[in-house]
Amino acid sequence: MLDALRRHWPEYLMEAAGLGLFMISAGVFGTLLEYPGSPVHQAIADPLLRRVLMGIAMGLTAIGIIYSPWGKQSGAHLNPAVTLTFFRLGKVEPGDAFFYVTAQFAGGIAGVLLVALALGHSFADPPVTYVTTLPGSGGPAIAFLAELVISFVLMLVVLVTTNIGARGRYTGLFAGGLVATYITLVAPLSGMSMNPARTFGSALPAQLWTSLWIYFTAPLLGMLLASEVYLRVRGTHQVFCAKLHHDNDKRCIFRCGYGNVRG
Repeated sequence: MLDALRRHWPEYLMEAAGLGLFMISAGVFGTLLEYPGSPVHQAIADPLLRRVLMGIAMGLTAIGIIYSPWGKQSGAHLNPAVTLTFFRLGKVEPGDAFFYVTAQFAGGIAGVLLVALALGHSFADPPVTYVTTLPGSGGPAIAFLAELVISFVLMLVVLVTTNIGARGRYTGLFAGGLVATYITLVAPLSGMSMNPARTFGSALPAQLWTSLWIYFTAPLLGMLLASEVYLRVRGTHQVFCAKLHHDNDKRCIFRCGYGNVRG
């Protein structure tokens, strides 16, 4: 564990910074679009249009992080469920999995706290409420099912695109497109999380723990299920790495099947 920390601490900090930046973006755009006193909110009365704009903003944020130099080096998991799924697939060492997950939670919390410090009550008070993810009017069961399905689809897309030839370079675009689509269509059902660290980062300062179990279980179950489907169809030999963008000159710390020298 300590050896992993000594050798791979830059990647851990990159993961923390990546989710931190994602949460800063979510907080800023969430406040602009949903805080009643925001001129943007007042100018756009249609909640669906506001969700479309939020989806575009967050999809572009995800794409930017994945294709950034730090995202290319860390693999841009940004999500404990992604890291643990790649761990189950045998591509991430136990020490790296532990520190990735720890960094993701720390980064998510830090990003939310920075937005709260900058924007104050407009971000902290309802209806923005630290951009918490909560079940919609359909209740916890619908929220759980929604989170399970969207996590399954995202992970299956990631596995298919990253492991089939030149398509791997477009994984970030597919992932960002799904994030944008999910925020537009699924946010009313579950708040659209797919990410335990993202949900916890908002829930902690808000002290709002409603149905937290959904966001810790459904994304992981959905992604693990996607990995099982992929393995049954393609086989273990067709999982090459744990990076969302591998076609670059950055070091790879994973059990990489592309021939990289591990750092």
